Amino acid sequence: MMEHLNKAGMSKIVTECSYPLTAKACVSRIYTDLAVLEVMHTGMRVLQMAPGVTAQHLQSVTPTALVFGS
Repeated sequence: MMEHLNKAGMSKIVTECSYPLTAKACVSRIYTDLAVLEVMHTGMRVLQMAPGVTAQHLQSVTPTALVFGS
């Protein structure tokens, strides 16, 4: 579980890692205070959103493509 945004209001979820990787493609799900996201090759699927969070807001604070619904 992590906060979706850092103290400056920027997303902690990134499209590309800037640090050296210890393992590639080992994360399959991300839990934040805004949503639960499933990591896919083409982007991220939104499995659940926190109460009061809209799809538009979530996409605006997430730099990767989000898929809503199944």
